[in-house]
Amino acid sequence: QVQLVESGGGLVQAGGSLRLSCAASGRTFSSYAMGWLRQAPGKVREFVAAISWSGNSTVYADSVKGRFTISRDNAKNTMALQMNSLKPEDTAVYYCAAGVPGTVRNGTPRYWGQGTQVTVSS
Repeated sequence: QVQLVESGGGLVQAGGSLRLSCAASGRTFSSYAMGWLRQAPGKVREFVAAISWSGNSTVYADSVKGRFTISRDNAKNTMALQMNSLKPEDTAVYYCAAGVPGTVRNGTPRYWGQGTQVTVSS
């Protein structure tokens, strides 16, 4: 069993930066791929970024490529999403997720956090 808790959301102006963190509990944390998904009001939930269990492989949605960076520290059971050059269209609830490889990217990870709000003002 893995429990995920996000932190670091908030309000920021366009062009600014935020860093989201995800703290995981559970002995099998390092066995799972992890990532972030987001859901804006009135829109379907979408993939943002994912990272392999080792941290050696990452993948990003085209909309955030070059602006966001995902990382993880298996020794500390944490994952982070550094978000730079934020745009108003990045406004959403961001969810930390964990699961077998491929499931984060396709939106079906086994474990989810409760979500953290990110609001980017223009």
